Amino acid sequence: MSETGRSWAAGWAVSRRVPAPVEVPWGLRIEVGQPTQVVRHIVLDTGEGVARGLVGSVTEPTTCVKAFVPEEEMAPWFPSGWEPLDPCFLMAVDLRPSRVHAPDGYTAAVQTADGVASVRVLGPDGDLAACGQAGLTDAACVFDQIVTEPAHRRRGLGTVVMGALTDAAVERGVTTGILGATVEGRALYATLGWKVLAPLTGFVYRPVAA
Repeated sequence: MSETGRSWAAGWAVSRRVPAPVEVPWGLRIEVGQPTQVVRHIVLDTGEGVARGLVGSVTEPTTCVKAFVPEEEMAPWFPSGWEPLDPCFLMAVDLRPSRVHAPDGYTAAVQTADGVASVRVLGPDGDLAACGQAGLTDAACVFDQIVTEPAHRRRGLGTVVMGALTDAAVERGVTTGILGATVEGRALYATLGWKVLAPLTGFVYRPVAA
């Protein structure tokens, strides 16, 4: 799990265009630098002492800690001031060329720059219907921010985005796909052959102002 977790973190950083993860005693640290998330820690050594030491050292609001363990196992690490994030799942698949095509009236376009493949699906009126991106590394393609706009749902556009990103990865010789799925996304990805490897649990530090 540690190597898959490292691959996921590396690809996520490429996708979000933030600095590469840095090795630390508990796993990885990513300088995200956003107001909603200043730093992300990925806990790979889930020994309770190591994890509690990390949590106890955090003083900066919007610091995020994620680990590949169930929430009930992770929650005792955190005192007041920490909030759980929505549950997610680490998923993976062996990538194969896709035969998916956009439905009638829709067009899909793919661009790749700086290791990030981006897909935009436009509707019949030229409006954005669905989109997604992926961070491409030597080890894996990390799918990220897959979104279908509400007015265009239930037309298979999420599958179109996933297929286009898969083809972009395969063209570069990448054969492993990894992602962090929401509860809703997990159902879609399972239909496409993705397998759940572990829970992906997160907490964020949001202390109450004095």
